[in-house]
Amino acid sequence: MAKKTNFTNHDSKDLAKFVSEKREALRTLRFNASGSKNHNVKEARTIRKEIARALTETNARKAVAK
Repeated sequence: MAKKTNFTNHDSKDLAKFVSEKREALRTLRFNASGSKNHNVKEARTIRKEIARALTETNARKAVAK
């Protein structure tokens, strides 16, 4: 099992950059997998979970700042 990324040490700009990169990776994965066999079937789920973790940390910081 892969180690989860700890987002508490990153600043807001890094989190936003991470989310945009992972969304792009998910988009390309979906388009590339549409016509071919996907070798790693759990990759899309893993990317979605990483995006959710980063967005959760971002929203938690916004809630604390209010």
